[in-house]
Amino acid sequence: MFNSVIAPIVELLQNILTPMLLIVGAAGSLYCVVLGVKYAKAEEPQDREKAKGSLKNAIIGFVLIFVLILALKLLTPVLVQWVNDNGGKISLN
Repeated sequence: MFNSVIAPIVELLQNILTPMLLIVGAAGSLYCVVLGVKYAKAEEPQDREKAKGSLKNAIIGFVLIFVLILALKLLTPVLVQWVNDNGGKISLN
């Protein structure tokens, strides 16, 4: 029923998600290297702790983004199948 509406959206998502994984991976790696160099060059204990916290937060953020994009890529077919099986029926139970 909704296949004609869902198909272009799913195709767009599938075409965008793979490049997004590559971009997030590359940007995350580069940013973490820059923060790692900043951490290594920090001489004051306060600067070292600040750089360490920034590096930790960046790693957590990029891993989270990467996992969410990957999950969306893997779960898209399941969601499409669910919508097709339900055929637009909404149940509030």
